[in-house]
Amino acid sequence: MTKLKLGPIEDDKPVKVTLELTAALHRDLVAYAAILGRGTGQTMSEPVRLILPMPERFIATDRGFGKARRASLSRVTGE
Repeated sequence: MTKLKLGPIEDDKPVKVTLELTAALHRDLVAYAAILGRGTGQTMSEPVRLILPMPERFIATDRGFGKARRASLSRVTGE
């Protein structure tokens, strides 16, 4: 099985957002959704549902961002 950064996508209440994707990015999202679906056993009917979990996962796993954020918060709170 291919190891992807994303796991199963939670079925949260959707929020309507309008944005334009390049055709290449849309094709990549479709391909990613298909691979993710095979790996998790989920059917991904809307590949655009990946748009939110991808930056969430990226931010959650970016060590540099986490360190900078903690440092910034400690300066603000004085801890």
